[in-house]
Amino acid sequence: MEKVFIPHLFRHERHTLKIPVDGMVLDLETLTPVRGQITVQHQGTFLNVSAAADAIITLVCHRCLQQYNHRLELDAQEVIWLDEAADDTYDGPIELRVDFNDLVESLHPEGHFDAETWLYEQLCLSLPHRQLCSEDCPGLPIPDSQPAVAEETKAIDSRWGSLKSLLEQSE
Repeated sequence: MEKVFIPHLFRHERHTLKIPVDGMVLDLETLTPVRGQITVQHQGTFLNVSAAADAIITLVCHRCLQQYNHRLELDAQEVIWLDEAADDTYDGPIELRVDFNDLVESLHPEGHFDAETWLYEQLCLSLPHRQLCSEDCPGLPIPDSQPAVAEETKAIDSRWGSLKSLLEQSE
C-alpha cells in the first residue's frame, strides 16, 4: 500500500480516495488476509479517514493460555487535522501542560498519509482487551493432589526463622 500524497486527493471525485485492502498488513500476524476498504476524504483543513476491514487472528486465552482464532473486525473513523506546523520539532520544556483539544493527530497539508500504518494502528486498537477463548473458560486446570515436596525444599531460609517461631507461638 503506497502512501497518499495529500494534495493529490483534490484530483479525485469529491476529493475522496477509496483504497481497497486485500492482503497482509506489515507487522500484524493474521491467519487470513485483511480485507476491506480505507476511505480518505480531503475536507480542506482536515482529512476524514474511515475503514471497514476484517481478518482472522490467533490469540492466547488469558485464563487457560490456549490459542484460539478470533475474527478481528474493524469499523473505524478518525479526523486528521492538516497543520503546517505538524512536522516542526518541539524544542520546549520536557513537561508541558497540553489542552485536551491539542491531543489530535495532525499532518502537514503538503505531506503524505501512510494508509498502511494507520490501518495497522487501528487494527491493533481493535484487539480485545480481555482475550478469552469462551465466556465459560475454566482457566488452568488445578491438580487434585499436590506433589510431595522434598525435604530439602522445606528447609526455611534462616532470615525467615523469626517469623516461623512467631507462627509456632501463635498456634
